[in-house]
This record gives sequence, C-alpha cells and structure tokens, in this order.
Amino acid sequence: MKPNSGTLVINIMNGGKAEAYEGVYQCTARNERGAAISNNIVIRPSRSPLWTKEKLEPNQVREGDSLVLHCRPPVGLPPPIIFWMDNAFQRLPQSERVSQGLNGDLYFSNVQPEDTREDYICYARFNHTQTIQQKQPISVKVFSMDSLNDTIAANLSDTDIYGAKPVTERQPILLTPTGSTSTKVELRGNVLLLECIAAGLPTPVIHWIKEGGELPANRTFFENFKKTLKIIDVSEADSGNYKCIARNILGSAHHVISVTVKAAPYWITAPRNLVLSPGEDGTLICRANGNPKPNISWLANGVPIAIAPEDPSRKVDGDTIIFSHVQERSSAVYQCNASNEYGYLLANAFVNVLAEPPRILTPANKLYQVISDSPALLDCAYFGSPKPEIEWFKGVKGSILRGSEYVFHDNGTLEIPVAQKDSTGTYTCVARNELGKVQNEVQLEVKDPTMIIKQPEYKVIQRYGQVSFECIIKHDSTLLPTVIWLKDNDELPDDERFLVGKDNLTIMNVTDKDDGTYTCIVNTTLDSVSASAVLTVVAAPPTPAIIYARPNPPFDLELTGQLERSVELSWIPGDENNSPITNFVIEYEDGLHEPGVWHYQTEVPGTQTTVQLKLSPYVNYSFRVIAVNEIGRSQPSEPSEQYLTKSANPDENPSNVQGIGSEPDNLVITWESLKGFQSNGPGLQYKVSWRQKDVDDEWTSVIVANVSKYIVSGTPTFVPYEIKVQALNDLGYAPEPSEVIGHSGEDLPMVAPGNVQVHVINSTLAKVHWDPVPLKTVRGHLQGYKVYYWKVQSLSRRSRRHVEKKILTFRGNKTFGMLPGLEPYSSYKLNVRVVNGKGEGPASPDKVFKTPEGVPSSPSFLKITNPTLDSLTLEWGSPTHPNGVLTSYILKFQPINNTHELGPLVEIRIPANESSLILKNLNYSTRYKFYFNAQTSVGSGNQITEEAVTIMDEGKMAGILRPAVGAGKAMASRQVDIATQGWFIGLMCAVALLILILLIVCFIRRNKGGKYPVKEKEDAHADPEIQPMKEDDGTFGEYSDAEDHKPLKKGSRTPSDRTVKKEDSDDSLVDYGEGVNGQFNEDGSFIGQYSGKKEKEPAEGNESSEAPSPVNAMNSFV
Repeated sequence: MKPNSGTLVINIMNGGKAEAYEGVYQCTARNERGAAISNNIVIRPSRSPLWTKEKLEPNQVREGDSLVLHCRPPVGLPPPIIFWMDNAFQRLPQSERVSQGLNGDLYFSNVQPEDTREDYICYARFNHTQTIQQKQPISVKVFSMDSLNDTIAANLSDTDIYGAKPVTERQPILLTPTGSTSTKVELRGNVLLLECIAAGLPTPVIHWIKEGGELPANRTFFENFKKTLKIIDVSEADSGNYKCIARNILGSAHHVISVTVKAAPYWITAPRNLVLSPGEDGTLICRANGNPKPNISWLANGVPIAIAPEDPSRKVDGDTIIFSHVQERSSAVYQCNASNEYGYLLANAFVNVLAEPPRILTPANKLYQVISDSPALLDCAYFGSPKPEIEWFKGVKGSILRGSEYVFHDNGTLEIPVAQKDSTGTYTCVARNELGKVQNEVQLEVKDPTMIIKQPEYKVIQRYGQVSFECIIKHDSTLLPTVIWLKDNDELPDDERFLVGKDNLTIMNVTDKDDGTYTCIVNTTLDSVSASAVLTVVAAPPTPAIIYARPNPPFDLELTGQLERSVELSWIPGDENNSPITNFVIEYEDGLHEPGVWHYQTEVPGTQTTVQLKLSPYVNYSFRVIAVNEIGRSQPSEPSEQYLTKSANPDENPSNVQGIGSEPDNLVITWESLKGFQSNGPGLQYKVSWRQKDVDDEWTSVIVANVSKYIVSGTPTFVPYEIKVQALNDLGYAPEPSEVIGHSGEDLPMVAPGNVQVHVINSTLAKVHWDPVPLKTVRGHLQGYKVYYWKVQSLSRRSRRHVEKKILTFRGNKTFGMLPGLEPYSSYKLNVRVVNGKGEGPASPDKVFKTPEGVPSSPSFLKITNPTLDSLTLEWGSPTHPNGVLTSYILKFQPINNTHELGPLVEIRIPANESSLILKNLNYSTRYKFYFNAQTSVGSGNQITEEAVTIMDEGKMAGILRPAVGAGKAMASRQVDIATQGWFIGLMCAVALLILILLIVCFIRRNKGGKYPVKEKEDAHADPEIQPMKEDDGTFGEYSDAEDHKPLKKGSRTPSDRTVKKEDSDDSLVDYGEGVNGQFNEDGSFIGQYSGKKEKEPAEGNESSEAPSPVNAMNSFV
C-alpha cells in the first residue's frame, strides 16, 4: 500500500502470477470518529485462450441456398470482439444478404457464385491482452445451375435424362433465432440487443414492431441492415413482446421475443452526511429500487448495526435511521447496503455531532464593483454547527434587508438583481447560532455605465481626401477607459496615415484600401461598449491633363545559366504609360503535370529586369512576366522557352496528416497529396505507418498508390495512434516524416451524467448541477453536455399543454449551467446528456423542479360601462399570466377638473374572485382617471389605466355636447342632438339667408366696378394679423400646417400674431388629445372631445380620442 494513502498496488511485473491475486477486495478507512468501507472490488486476470483444434470440411452449397459459417470463438475474459477477414487482412463485405450475427457466425441468406472462396477467416480480438486469435480458414464452394448441369451431363450417356432444377425463389425462414418464440432478460440501464436473421430468395427484408406499443423514440436504433434491434438505456417500461418480420415477394416469417427488464438496485435517495449539534434530532434515509425490490441493511462503522455498540439516540426503522437528542459520542460512519440478485449498492454517510460557533470565511471589507442596472453578488461564506442563520444589513445602523429587490442564496450570498447608484455602501453579513454570533462587512460600489454619446457616422470621401470619425464617450469618473479602433473587425493598418486622437480617428490621404467598417470600442474594467460606421471611398473627379494606363507587357524573355535547381530569367520592360512600374510578377507553367495552368513564382521591384529562380525536380518549366503599376497589371508576356529539370527523391512529405475514425472499429488516415511538381519524379507513392500509442507495438506499414486516404480496420474504440506518412517515388524516399497523433473511431457515450441537482434561484431562473461522466465512458472527444428541459404544467391553472422541449448546450467539461426564461409558478422537468463527436449519450433520469410565484401581468382588459349621474360600472378580465395565486385587485381613481388638474387619489382593494364593480357617489359631469392592477403574494403587477365621464345634468347643459365615456376604448359618446332642436334649425336658416343676401350684394357691387363697404373698410384699416390668401395654393396664410398643430399654453393669452409656440409651455391642450380636434363655442368655452392628460403618476395607460362630430364643426364655423 502506498504511504499516506489508501491505494493498494499489485505489481506482477517483477514476477508472480495474476491468478494468485484473484479475489474480492474491500478497503476500510478508520479513525476515532468511525470507519468507512468501500464497495467490493473484484480482481480477475484477463484470459485469451487459443482456438481449439478442429477439422473443417469444405462447404459445398448450391446457388440460392442459405449458409451459416460458425465461428465458435474461445471463451475469454473479457469476451472477445469477433470479425471476419480474408488472407489479405481485409474485412469481408457485408450486406442485407451476408452479415455477421451477434454470436460471431457469418450468415448467408442465399449464396451466389461470387461467394466462392477459400479464405473465410474468423478473428477474435482480446482487447485487454492486445492479442488476436485466428480460426482456420473456411472454404466455400458455390455450384451454379449451369456448371451443375454440365457436370451431370458429362457423367450420363446421351440417352439419359438429366438437368438440375434452376435456381428457385423461396419464401423467408428464420436462421436465428429458431422456433416461433424466445425470451430475453436484460438489466435496467443496459443496451438491449435483439437479432433476427432470415434465409430466402430474394433476400428478405427485416421489420421490427412491439406488440401493444411503440418502439421507444430517441432510444431505438437499427444495426446490421435492420437485422439487429438496439434499445439503449432500457427501463422496466421496455418489457414486452417484440416481433421481427422477415418478408420478400413470396411471403413472410416472424418470431416473437418476450423481453423482461430486471434491475439491479439503484438509488432513489442515497444517505447523505449529517452534521448535528448536541441535543439535535436528525434522520438518515436510504431508499433504493430495483427488480426484484432490494433488501436494505445498515452497518455502523463497518459492523452490522444489529451487533454494533448500542446508541440510545439511534433507532432503525427500515430504510431510515432516526436520531433523537444526539451527543458527541453518537458520531459514527453508517453504511447502507441495498442488494438483490443482480447487484448491490453501498453508501457511507458520516453522522458528525459537532458544536461549533459560526465562522465567516469571506475576507473582511472585500470590495465589489458593478455597473449600474446590472446584478451585484455579495459573498458571505460561513460555517458552524448548528447551521447558522444569515442576515444582511446595509449601513452601520441599517435595518435587516428584506423584499423582492434582494435574493438571498443558501450559501449566504446576497444578490441585488438590479443594482442602482443608491445601492452603493457598506453591507454587513451576520451569522448566528445558539453558540455565538459573528459578522463581516463588505463594500459595494455602483458605477455609471460607459456610453458613447457621439458615435462615428457614415462617411463618403473622395480618393486622396481626409476623413475623421468621432467617438466621444461618457464614463464613470473612477473608471479609466481605453479606446480601441478596428477596421473590419481587425486592427488598424500599420500606416502613419491613420491618426488616433483622444476622441476621434483621422485618415489622411485616403485610398481605395481604406474602404470598410470602422469600429470604436471603449473598455473599462467593468464594461465595454462599441459603435461602428462605414467609410466609402469614391474616385476623384477626372482630370483631362494626363492619361494614365496600365503598362504594356514585357517582351524578349530569355533563360540563361540553367542548373538542376535554378535558372536565370531576363526580359525587356514594355511602356509604363505615364505611371511608373512598381514591380514585376513572374509566373510559371508546368507543361508535364498541369499544362495550361499558370502559377505564381515570385515578384521583383520595377527597377529589376533579371531574376534568379529556384526550381523543383521533374518539372517542364515555362515562364512569363507581368508588369504592375498603380493603375493595374499589364497583359502577360509571351511564354519563355521550356526547361525540363531532372528527377530526384521527394523533398517533402504530405501535409495535414490526420487520423480520425469514421466507425467505432476503424482508423481513417488522411493527408494532402503532393502536387505534381512536388513529386520530384515519376512513380509517386506513400508509405503509411501506424501503431497504438503507449503500447509497446511495432509499426505497421503499407505502401499505397497516389491516393490521400487509407482505412485501418479492426481497431479498438477511441484509442490514440501514432501515425506517419512518407512520400516515395522511383528514385527513393523522402526524409523521415514527423509523427502525428490520431484516434480511432468514436462511439456514443455509454452512461448518463449522475447526481443531477436543480437549485431554483428565482421565479424565472434556475441553476442545474451534475456530476461529470468518467472520461473512459465518453468513448470520444468530449464536446460538452446538453440540458433538455420543458414545462410540464402551470401550477396556477393545473392544465397541461403541448410539451415544447428546450435545449441548452454547455461546452467542455462544465458541471453546471443556468436555465433562464422560466415561467413563474410552474412545474418543469429536465435531464442531462453528455455529447461527443459521435452524438449524444443516454439521458439522465428526469428531474422535476418547480418555480416560485412571481408578480402577475396586467389585467387583460378594463371596460367602463353604464355611466349615470353619480356612478360608473367597471368590468375587467383576469391577467393573461397570473404567475401565481391572485390575492386581490387594487383600484385607484381620481377626478380631473376643468383645468385638467388631478384631484385626490382613492384606493380600493377588491377580492380576486370579482370581475366587476359599481362605483357610486361620484360627481356628475366629471372625468375620472382609473388605475387598475392585480396582486399575488409576491407583489403587484403592471397596471392598466382608463378614463370615463359621469353623465352631465341635462337641465344645466342643454345643447352642449357630452364627452365620450371611457378613454382608450372605442365607446359610443352620449350627445344632445342639437340638430333636432327647433331654435337651432331657425338659427341656421337665418344665417343661411344672411349669407345669400351678402353674396347677392357683393355680386352687384363687383359688376358696377365699385368697392363694397366691407372691402373699403379692409382697405382703410388693414389688420396686420389678417394675412392675405396665397396666390399659389389658395390657402390662408394665417393657418399654416406648421402652426396648426402647435399646442395652446395652459393659462396663457394668445399673442397678437395668433401663433402659439410649443417651447412656451409643455402643458398644452395637445397633451389631452390630438390638438386639431379641439373646438371652441362662441363664448370661448371648450366643447370638443378630449382625452385625459398624460400623467406621470401612478402609471401611464392606453389613451385614445374620437373624431370631432359634425355639430362641433358647424359650431366652429358659426
């Protein structure tokens, strides 16, 4: 055993046999507080026995018949993996007609002439010992009907009748399993494999059904061409009869497999460590389930509790131990054993009787800094026995913190979901139990957010101009901001033309390359903000002075100084066309491997006309040159003469060598092949080598043609391999390649995450924890974990709905995650699955959790009906989202007087089961504003507002229009029909007659050429306030569009120019309606319809106004 450790090391490397250590081991850890024991650990030596000698007769079979080649591998520990290969170590192809069964046998539904061969070899791979055993080759000879007839004819005389029957089609029969029914027992959580292989011609197709039910979704898979039904993570619900049906055009056959799912014990509630203080009570609960139901037994310090020392504070009641008035001597380690015939569970739970005053582990005066309107988490880690109670205070003499604006976590942390500036200060955490009290202070500073108050704007600039982007920021005075500019999400070019100032970016001498998106990023230690703008560069106006153009192509290319790996190229430049040549680009063509394709070789400055070029072996080179100036590139020159270099060994090996398995039992080695000129000679091939990493194996190598992939079959699942690929040609090998590490194929994870726990933080947020799965069970690259969660039902309505599952993916080896966007007062379920490159593993058992109540939404509607002189009837609908149990409704209302001022506020609390209310004793002809909301035990929801008017006293207000009842809803207005009153009709007739007489007089005066008195008066006393009619559109200058919509200032007088400026007052009649719809009577009273003024308190509601009536319009005209 290792010193200072409980690890037992068994080393047989220096002698000894593994069989000598075979047995069952158990570890016991003991101190003065008690003894804990481990699960039983079984050690068995691995075995890989040889195949028994047997004489194998050749199989001679007629075409179309079925055939079974038996493998019968030796029994090993663990069992071997079976596969069939030929003498060339290549896997035998399998199909719907030919496939390998679960027992390793090779089944032929019907044989064909191409099945004839002498090297059917069954291999058994023992992974633990890294050995492969081989069965003797099996020979199969298939006689076709034509060859059989020829053989019969050669042995008969001409007078004999001969001829074998042609190949006949046959209906299916089952090769395995035999009979019509069979049984299968599988353990809960395991993988259920059911197999049906049939003979027949044509080849039968297999279908699976479950009698009396459906195959489980998301856990059912079909393998081996649907001959194998695979159900993962089976449970007791998967028990039943499964029928396989083999069918072809001649008929069908079926077999029923009766599946029974048993279960080894599994935890419902495992015992947990218990910390008690002297005199306290407690319980240890050990609940497990299984099939058959497991027996529960208890041990104390590793000894059966029946013979353990007596403890008067302890009482065993089946799966529960009850502790009453414990003392310090009651400390012990208890073991719970749950067992049935399929296995057992063992768990240790330490009952620690401890008296310890509180301790706070968070450092004193720790400073927390957050940005305003973001969450603040203040830690208060503690320890003590009994478990201390935690309270938080703000300030030196502040009261205890309570209310919905704070979240108190079980670990002592205080969360302020939305921290404000007034949240800054000293917070005190107090931990107390019956043995003492301790406190700790922490500091919270809430900073102003960083903002960009003037953002960069879109700019269009001419080429060679100058442009500037502004980025003016506002930040907390205690934070030090840093400003970074990016171009197209990358760093600014290293160019002196870019000048970064304190709050701007300036680009001098802009070119086309400067076109793009520029981003200003402001960072502080607590937050970050950014803003972007696009710069578009356009061409400057053309100047007719000088015409610039691309250069003419070079000419007279010449090759000199030809060597095996180099040559000198020279040329004569063409005309540069008023723009100096900046550089020459040299391209080459490989006429041997890629004729007609030109590749970039190099480039040289525009002052250079010769260049020494490096060459590769076994390439037939031609060169051409392109001249470049600021305008663009010239046409390519004429090609040079060809130059063929000599062959040589490859200089380099393939790149991007990878080893990634496509199946659980193979390794696919890929690489990027060398290009034609990289081969350096004819006969390009590759030497592919591999060996398992960390295993003392020799390299296995194979030489393949000029391809880019090789598949290694028969590998164990997801193990590392060392891989190398070396190039060679007819002249020899490339240098020794470097090794890379690859992995054989992945398989789906085997187990689900355990110990899934959910901590509900508030009504819309929960945190889920789980234990990571062992890496060896992932069987692939760990991608992360997926959490599936869905709402089961709303606790307030108790009505189920369509389940909409949501999925959150957490990358890497995370063991927790947050579930946002939950609905308050609801029941949820979730499970967790591990994900690798192959897919998802089995799901953990569904975990149920519930969210607490929240505040409700606003009532669905508020309708005001039946107005009378002194009463109004209110009707409302319950909130669409109650988010809990409604406790009451709150109604507040207040009157609005003639000057639009709000009167005293009245509040009424209404039972939650009411949906209407009649308000009495109201003032007649008075407008009221109503505020209405719902409440749960958590608090009040959003309120809805409405306005309504009681009916006027008709005796006092005859002939005047009554206001509409209810603002915000389209409701009928109660109006006095003036048009039906006799006096009104007479008045209108008199007005019409006066107008007619006036028109006649004007017409007569106009025809006489004189001025009528009204015109003379206007000419003599021109009123500056009366504006003439505009000649262009015929409108009066006095009432322009710009002025018509400006509000009237409350309590102000109209100035002499008959205009009202909006900036004179924020309180206007427009605030109570649309402005242009207000009408005035002859005595100056306001009689048009209006809506309530938008108030700041208690809340704003939906408001609306109605169109003016025709009567109002007529009154205005008069």
